Amino acid sequence: MPHRLVGSAVEMRAGAGLLEVFHANQRVACHALDARRGHHTTLPEHMPASHRAHLEWTPAKLIAWGRSVGVAAAGLVTWQLENRPHPEQGYRACLGLKRLAREYTPARLEAACARALAIRSPTYRSVSSILKSGLDRQHASTPTAASTALPEHENVRGADYYHQ
Repeated sequence: MPHRLVGSAVEMRAGAGLLEVFHANQRVACHALDARRGHHTTLPEHMPASHRAHLEWTPAKLIAWGRSVGVAAAGLVTWQLENRPHPEQGYRACLGLKRLAREYTPARLEAACARALAIRSPTYRSVSSILKSGLDRQHASTPTAASTALPEHENVRGADYYHQ
């Protein structure tokens, strides 16, 4: 039914392959029923404006946009679309990334996406937080041999202990 009527009392009539919706005794929607169990049909004019804006996007178009920013952005967009029950559920996050590219810069977005992927948190929230805190401008710390060496202590046995 039209989005403007969400929350309103309506009357619905279902017939063989057709669903009609009435509000104040006026028919406001008529849909052919989808024969597939659990599926639905939606008319674009019944959607809110924000949802209609998503109709122009496809997964391929979003991934292509990500590639135009960089490899990391494309990887993050791909993750968003592939790790949801339906790719459309990742559209909001992808469109949020587009907004971040305008708000900051594509170069900073690419660096933030690379960092989010490196810490295994490829979400819009992580990328946004990385940008807000300026972590995209810092080099990701890679562990050095000195920082991963075992501390000197009498209770630390070392590798030789396990070779008996």
